[in-house]
Amino acid sequence: MTADNHLLREVEERDLERLLSWRNSERIRANMYSDHLITPEEHRTWFERLRLERHAFSFVYEANGRPLGVVNLNRFDWGNRRCHWGFYLGETDAPRGSGTRMGLLALARVFEELGLHKVIGEAFSFNAASIAYHEKLGFSREGLFVEHVLKNGSFLDIVSFALLSHQWPRVKAAFAQVNGG
Repeated sequence: MTADNHLLREVEERDLERLLSWRNSERIRANMYSDHLITPEEHRTWFERLRLERHAFSFVYEANGRPLGVVNLNRFDWGNRRCHWGFYLGETDAPRGSGTRMGLLALARVFEELGLHKVIGEAFSFNAASIAYHEKLGFSREGLFVEHVLKNGSFLDIVSFALLSHQWPRVKAAFAQVNGG
């Protein structure tokens, strides 16, 4: 899926080294459930499983031909037409607005191409940036999972969000109006 010179494409072999570097950075690991350093072998196994099983999708977000981030869609429930998503900008010098563009492209994929009804997001309660990002993209808070994830020896709370397919046209139109399109 593309928009102007912005692209969301499936992860390819050529992306693996970059993605492993991003994922193993302290900045990214600090906000992930699983925060151990991923070995090249683990990373390769993830990629092979992704290619073979098709129970999850992983996309690289590019702007002007430059990879900037990743969106993952997983935990699909096709019967109820829902999935979970996760994302991050890997490049620390990504242009302002890149995260929003990346999210909008991913949501278009979820609702317009995959035909899902609901996308679910989660964030640590300390992750104010992710919480604000979800709310900016029109997600509603659905719940709080108290002491849900053990990280660095402490049980931490998780905020749950959702965006529904009937809300997507309003969100998409609001961003199109802001961006003059």
